[in-house]
Amino acid sequence: MANTDSARKRIRQIEKRTARNRARKSRVRTFLRKVEQAIATGDQGAAQDAFRAAQPELHRAATKGVLHDNTVARKLSRLSARIKALAAPGQA
Repeated sequence: MANTDSARKRIRQIEKRTARNRARKSRVRTFLRKVEQAIATGDQGAAQDAFRAAQPELHRAATKGVLHDNTVARKLSRLSARIKALAAPGQA
């Protein structure tokens, strides 16, 4: 257990930060799930709308340090490619 005042304060700060980061990550997962569901239905319009809503959330997570920049870029790239493939099902 923490004995000094500064160590106790660090524990309080870490708890707050952990909760905040957990909420951010959960929010990102929710947006990604909506995109995945729209892709699964095969509706390109809905998938595009969900993707547009998810983009800023993913970028915000990268800015805040919850996700790595390259992770966000990879996820967006792969989702974008899958949405694009919905337009031409015979060519994918």
